[in-house]
Amino acid sequence: MKKKKLQISADKLEPFFDKLSKLSMLYRFLICIVTYALLVAPFVWFSYLPKYEQIGKLEKEFEDLDNKLRIARTKALQLARMEALLEEAKDKFDLAKKKLPQAREIPDLLANITASGQESGLQFYLFEPRAESRKDFYAEIPVSIRVEGSYKDTAMFFYRVAGLSRIVNLKNISMEPKGPDKNISTSCNAVTYMFVEGK
Repeated sequence: MKKKKLQISADKLEPFFDKLSKLSMLYRFLICIVTYALLVAPFVWFSYLPKYEQIGKLEKEFEDLDNKLRIARTKALQLARMEALLEEAKDKFDLAKKKLPQAREIPDLLANITASGQESGLQFYLFEPRAESRKDFYAEIPVSIRVEGSYKDTAMFFYRVAGLSRIVNLKNISMEPKGPDKNISTSCNAVTYMFVEGK
């Protein structure tokens, strides 16, 4: 019975194939192309195009993520460099802070300046701390000094003050001969600096 159905179907298609065989080669070629297009078009429309669009979206997303990753890596490198610079700045600040005494250390520092003069053999005639002058993160503490002694002793005093662990600048130095024993009288301002915690 199946053979009979197939035969009937083939019989029905035979006139169609006869007509096709009578067509010119060009028409047969066009019919093949149209038939092929009708078979392929649904596959392209329903299967390939959605995946192609999805591929396009994924490529765009990948490109965006790749750019973000590149920017993040650059920032990470900069962060490491900035952290190293910050650490270096902190070390320098700590070192500078050690050179600037705290308020409680000022009396000891002034005593060290006096001791440096006396050890150098100088006679003190004036040692007068004056009002501090506040700057950004430090304060200047000036001290008016007048001493008398030999030139060598005065030079030794300057040398010892320069060697103190804290910063002390000697400014406005004025020297003049004093008496027959070739001593000199020296007037100057010793300026030391005090670290001031955040204002």
